[in-house]
Amino acid sequence: MNQDTCECPVAPAKGSPAAGLFLKLTVISVSLVAWWFLYGALEPFSLWLTYTVIGLGPGTHLGEAVAFFCLDVPKIFLLLVLVVFGIGVVRSFFSPERTRAILAGRREAIGDVLAALLGIVTPFCSCSAVPLFIGFIESGVPLGVTFAFLISAPMVNEIALVLLWGLFGWQIALLYLATGLAIAMAAGWVIGRLSLESWVEDWVYQIRMAKSYNASPDLSWNGRIDYGLQAVKDIVGRVWPYIIAGIAVGAGIHGYVPAGALAAIMGQQAWWSVPLAVLVGVPVYSNAAGIIPIVQALLSKGAALGTVLAFMMSVIAISFPEMVILRKVLKLKLIGVFIGVVAVGIILVGFLFNMVL
Repeated sequence: MNQDTCECPVAPAKGSPAAGLFLKLTVISVSLVAWWFLYGALEPFSLWLTYTVIGLGPGTHLGEAVAFFCLDVPKIFLLLVLVVFGIGVVRSFFSPERTRAILAGRREAIGDVLAALLGIVTPFCSCSAVPLFIGFIESGVPLGVTFAFLISAPMVNEIALVLLWGLFGWQIALLYLATGLAIAMAAGWVIGRLSLESWVEDWVYQIRMAKSYNASPDLSWNGRIDYGLQAVKDIVGRVWPYIIAGIAVGAGIHGYVPAGALAAIMGQQAWWSVPLAVLVGVPVYSNAAGIIPIVQALLSKGAALGTVLAFMMSVIAISFPEMVILRKVLKLKLIGVFIGVVAVGIILVGFLFNMVL
């Protein structure tokens, strides 16, 4: 054979972008296999750690609480790392500038749907609420569409969605997704119909932001993987104290609250439990990852699903700290309308779930 004409595959040159991508994909593949085995071993490990190593008695209040804590800490962190990395890669396709470009100029009905859907995958946190709001308004996005996005982004939280899937199954996760999107779209439509543009702070309309919709260059797959890894570092590094605190509260509920005790307070028969859950959730400062362990413990003790979902949604979507930040761009009357419309939507969803489930 003439070796000069042989077309054998050539390995990527060492140090080339292709070689770096191949190495990253190999590490990710090995990590996923290790993740799978670790996740499957969590429950027997937590029981062994609680009852054999620590020496607590099975069936005791403290033993049940510690077993819950030892199981949920690694479980939620394993889920969180996997979810944040995957969503980080997806988010690398959706910069805030690109999101504004997609929504600008859309008819309001179509815009509400697109805004709610984009809210799931677009980078969003409390600190970005003000610049995003200003950018949307300045780009010509209608006020109702802007609110559909601002409601959907925190409420239909991708971390909460996948954690709910991992802990409770796809049915609960799908219910959370569908109702969160419905509330965001309906609230955006209602606010848009009320024509409340004059209740936005005047200085917002006077700002002229640069139309840099394509400011972020298109990333290579190397860059997207790095974006996902950086998202893990940033997000997990920021939320881990809330997760530990949430699991600790959930462990206390799981270990010390008698089975069925919450049914009288947060059960289906207590009609006032849903509005009360929303009122209690507003001043609570937490995030989706931190509130999920509490949701898990409440459900295990007899609380109704609709009531617990209403509590979780109010914590995430209309918390007091979020309203303080939005006060920079909204007059108090518009904040009141925003809270009222979203709260009514959450309460209706809570009642609906408690009636049909």
